[in-house]
Amino acid sequence: MFKGNIKAKDSLGSVLSIATLFDASWSWERFWTITAMLSIILAFFNILPIPALDGGYVLFLLWEIVTGKKPSDRFMEIVTTAGFVLLITLMVFALGLDINRFFQ
Repeated sequence: MFKGNIKAKDSLGSVLSIATLFDASWSWERFWTITAMLSIILAFFNILPIPALDGGYVLFLLWEIVTGKKPSDRFMEIVTTAGFVLLITLMVFALGLDINRFFQ
């Protein structure tokens, strides 16, 4: 994906894509492998410096340590709202891609 060989929209998916990871037959090993993989992916995305996630709050804490000033509450509200809107937009886009794949 970083070298341009894979398009981001081809590898992006929502809960519908996650559901397709599971087989029709039950396997504990497969279940725990998928659970571990999803947990690692969730941990990675949670530390990204997006203001609505934990990584965003860490970024603001580092800013406060470096500058010695706490960002204003109004600034934090605006940036967190923008981060939330960004996340919701990404989720709706991923769901739209899954629905589009389903009908193709």
